[in-house]
Amino acid sequence: MANVADMDETVFLWLNGFVGRAPAFDAFIEVVVSDYLVPVTLALTLLGLWFAGDTASRRRYQFGVIAAVLALALANGTIEILNNFVFRDRPFVDHEVSLLFYEPTDSSFPANAAALAFGVSTAVSIFNRSVGSVLLVISILYAFSRVYAGVHYPLDVIAGGLIGVVAAVTTHALVKLVRPYLDIVLKAGRVFLLA
Repeated sequence: MANVADMDETVFLWLNGFVGRAPAFDAFIEVVVSDYLVPVTLALTLLGLWFAGDTASRRRYQFGVIAAVLALALANGTIEILNNFVFRDRPFVDHEVSLLFYEPTDSSFPANAAALAFGVSTAVSIFNRSVGSVLLVISILYAFSRVYAGVHYPLDVIAGGLIGVVAAVTTHALVKLVRPYLDIVLKAGRVFLLA
């Protein structure tokens, strides 16, 4: 296990070592790593998908959006539970880091931001491959930016991403099981133009 941790730190230090060499790239990463751009993009995409398409595809999209929102909740809940048992200091605590982000105080492992991004993007890719593929690329860039900017180790974002993927697959299976009940709720929502 020590070798994996050493390799994780080595990769982190190598990536973070590029900060300051290309100011334009650093400025781009500062925008991507923010608490706003990617989360708001994911949220607006879900909102758009909720109302997108003809009647048949809209129904499918709405089930997918419900699965994506449930994946957010499941991934976040999983990380909250894990953080009661596992705490890893952020890289800037133990290393001299070029930081492009504020200093979060919660556990570095697993990366909550990566879990949420991959949870949504995987859930969307299950019901809409084209939009989901774009969101997966955004999620990969987001996870990379968290490491490059000095707030996570690579294994933090990998673990978070895996939690998000598993959460999305799980919630899609759950939504399929309760689909008849969700259909009733969606029909009621359509009466009030909410679905």
